[in-house]
Amino acid sequence: MNEPVPELREPHVLAMLRPWIDIGSVGSLVIAWLEAHYQAKELGKLVRPGEFFDFTRYRPTTYMQDGQRLMAIPNTTATYSLQETGKQETGNDFIFLHLLEPHNHSEDYIDSVLQLMTRFNVKRYCLLGSMYDYAPHTRPLIVTGGPAQRSQQETNRMNIRRSVYQGPTTITSLISQLAAPTGVETMSLIVHLPQYTQLDEDYMGAVRVMEALGTLYDIKPDQSYIAKAQKQREQIDATLNENAQLKSIVEQLENHYDARAERRREEETPRLSPEIEKFLAEMDKRFRDDPGINRQD
Repeated sequence: MNEPVPELREPHVLAMLRPWIDIGSVGSLVIAWLEAHYQAKELGKLVRPGEFFDFTRYRPTTYMQDGQRLMAIPNTTATYSLQETGKQETGNDFIFLHLLEPHNHSEDYIDSVLQLMTRFNVKRYCLLGSMYDYAPHTRPLIVTGGPAQRSQQETNRMNIRRSVYQGPTTITSLISQLAAPTGVETMSLIVHLPQYTQLDEDYMGAVRVMEALGTLYDIKPDQSYIAKAQKQREQIDATLNENAQLKSIVEQLENHYDARAERRREEETPRLSPEIEKFLAEMDKRFRDDPGINRQD
């Protein structure tokens, strides 16, 4: 960690993970904007990233600076931002965490992140990211995850859905699993992107994650991101109009999306108790069977 080590006020960690949960660079885009918005400063990085990462898979890059050739080595880095009291909803400071999927010594890697969180008395850990799904770009993008410790009603208020995913995942999921019992609020905001778009930088997804973050913090999506998202939407629409096969696929995805939304609404419809349903059925039978009872059509 950079000296002097700052004193942080019960910070919230906002993290992104490459390459697993960063389709379309959504997590990278959102974290980069947050760091610029909150004027984040460097906090620290791994001393020997080669203990965890295979540099034939995460390639170092060379660049020129002041006439000298330098090398940038892939690493996990952390930045921080001190918040003025009253400037944002929670009053907590921020740590922004750039995670890389480890290839070696994964348990030690997880421990290093947990030690960082313990050192600064972190109160919330939130993973921001994206994944592909059978989703049309013509419908509101779905965000899954939410706070594990909050009710379904609170999750609905945030306009996100509980994740029901089961299958292969990232070893860094252990961060949430191990942090939660220590009193850290753990959550994720993962936007589901259309598979057919395949954008290097998906601003539509980034804006959607920013909207979800807006329910937690006093922030709004960046206007430049909104403009870029709109331009991407227009470009996709134009491509769709020139490709009948793709247009047909999107229509099927729309039908699937709408049917899934309808099933979800039905599942959330409040159910009457069996006693009340029985009473209403009996009343309906009386009205149908007794011609002496006045009825209003």
